[in-house]
Amino acid sequence: LEAGEPTRMLSVEAHEVVNRSNRHCFYKGLNCHPFSCGDNKILRTASVAELSIFLNGSRGLSTQVKAPPQARQSGALKVSMLSPGFIYEPYGPREPISFLRRWFTRNGWRRTKDDIFLELKNAYAVAKLRKSGYSKQKFYAEAVNLYKEINTLMANGDKTSLRKMVTEQMYSALKNEIKLRESRWSNVYWELIEPVTKIRTLRARMIGVDRDDLSKVFIQLTMEFLSKQKFEACDSKGAVVAGNRDKEVLVRDIWVFEKSQFHPGAYWRLCGRIPVKPGNT
Repeated sequence: LEAGEPTRMLSVEAHEVVNRSNRHCFYKGLNCHPFSCGDNKILRTASVAELSIFLNGSRGLSTQVKAPPQARQSGALKVSMLSPGFIYEPYGPREPISFLRRWFTRNGWRRTKDDIFLELKNAYAVAKLRKSGYSKQKFYAEAVNLYKEINTLMANGDKTSLRKMVTEQMYSALKNEIKLRESRWSNVYWELIEPVTKIRTLRARMIGVDRDDLSKVFIQLTMEFLSKQKFEACDSKGAVVAGNRDKEVLVRDIWVFEKSQFHPGAYWRLCGRIPVKPGNT
């Protein structure tokens, strides 16, 4: 897991680093994590108590959500949800803290404890994945393919194929983006220059749906992509109104992928995107 690695961003001119939410209008409208913990579709999300890993064993490293009433039959919990429908603990860069402040102030000690607990949750989720045959190298290759295919489908407006690669809530949001884009642009060209410049894992989280059965979980991996891309949009007359297909730009995206650990034949799907603020690493 690379969540603790220092950022190795390429040195580029500021105008070359493009935030997708600003450059691609057909992404506008999802410049935030659309499925937050406060979504009223989720009945309850259990909070993680401080140091619960020491008090309650491994259960404190995941959160649990209640299955909807229709999923309970004859008093037995029969899990039917295909996705929790929210991003658990959306990633955000941690504020830098000095050595003296970290080790010689009360707030610094609290921050150190929080940092350790976050890394423990990362490690626990990855350990759970490895038991099911997870390989970082294979997953990274799959993540890049998903990144390329989803962006291509978005540019082409192929909603039918897109449905299979994203969660249900994400699909609803992307349909609205495509509709908005098609009302403004007639044609969109998008190309990924391979290989990608950098890919790394920023966060790993586990979401349980059955408090009494730790095998019924979803895993969410937050990935950072740094890549060179080409983009161009034309109006109905064929005139270029945005971008330039002959120019490469450096783009940083943060996507969240999700996979069920208990549904037969489950595979990784896009469940959300995190907005990228200029200068954040």
